Amino acid sequence: VGLKIHSKAAMVVRREQDRIARYVHLATGNYNAITAHLYTDMGLFTADEEIAEDVSDLFNYLTGYSGKSDYKQLLVAPVNLRARIEALIEREIKHVKAGGKGHLMFKMNALVDPRLIRALYKASRAGVRIQLLVRGICCLRPGLAGISENIEVTSVVGRFLEHSRVYYFHNAGVEELYIGSADLMPRNIDHRVEVLVPIREPAMIRSIRDDILGVYLADNVKVRTMLPNGSYARRKAADGRKQIDAQ
Repeated sequence: VGLKIHSKAAMVVRREQDRIARYVHLATGNYNAITAHLYTDMGLFTADEEIAEDVSDLFNYLTGYSGKSDYKQLLVAPVNLRARIEALIEREIKHVKAGGKGHLMFKMNALVDPRLIRALYKASRAGVRIQLLVRGICCLRPGLAGISENIEVTSVVGRFLEHSRVYYFHNAGVEELYIGSADLMPRNIDHRVEVLVPIREPAMIRSIRDDILGVYLADNVKVRTMLPNGSYARRKAADGRKQIDAQ
């Protein structure tokens, strides 16, 4: 009661021979035939049993029949999403302190949450490389000496509305990646029902990392880069270099 439901989830339950099968679709954008032509979004269609069990529990939570807080795979706001994102950022810091590599790539509509901004500043100071694709408002300042020197913030605004939320964690080579409905804003994390779902197939993780996030980060046509003072500068392709328009 009192929470806006912003998660994007659908489940079909079927009797198949001697068993009940569950098929789940989880998305970064709403199921709207008009905005589907205008927004860039991502979705996962899966029969993964643990994810399906979590979605069943999610629907029970939404109807008031469950107070579950120990989801196996999903990150659900306002239940466990904030704590898990903070823990995953902290894990990258530990990898760097242990002599390894730390790398985060986040794509979202907005970055406003003070606690998570502080967590990203802490990760930057520890030596974690952080690449943020933030289409709209971003209250984090990149490139500040001693604070955010390892953070870059870019924004792509073009024909299509960038709407997908993607959270990538290098995790010492055992990569983890989540997609879902949640921007990093207090209203989303604390006052809405939001869902992030892990992409569990390594080949799919690599595809999203390289063919989607990698292409957006290489954009030199529509992209703007945030400067330390909060203003933006358009990134231009160097002379002779191929133009890359992610959209």
